[in-house]
Amino acid sequence: MEVPRHAARKRALDVLFESDLRRRPLEVVLHDHRQTDDPPPPFAVELVVGVDAHWAELDELIVAYARDWRLDRMPIVDRNLLRLALYELLHTDVPVAVAIDEAVRLAKELSTEDSGRFVNGLLAKVIETRKAGM
Repeated sequence: MEVPRHAARKRALDVLFESDLRRRPLEVVLHDHRQTDDPPPPFAVELVVGVDAHWAELDELIVAYARDWRLDRMPIVDRNLLRLALYELLHTDVPVAVAIDEAVRLAKELSTEDSGRFVNGLLAKVIETRKAGM
């Protein structure tokens, strides 16, 4: 049975969050999650592996577009959600609106009251700038 993509994104975010919080390499945390009785679905694994492969690029974008926010001062959920969404926007065929809507939805579910607006604004700026540069 295929897991809905929203649930898979949340599982990917769980892995990213744990890696960041515990300061453990992402591949180690993913390996641990895959060894459990409830391993992440393939789409979640694909997202985590993709974020890991593009980590430096994603963080550079977040820092460049997050005015007055240092990466280490952002809520852990927000910075990992931005990594996840930016990976989807830039390196997959997920439609822009879907990637942004999913990121905002997860921010509202899992983070601070202002996180949905923050995530939406940063992702929209990245997309707007990328379209203008094309």
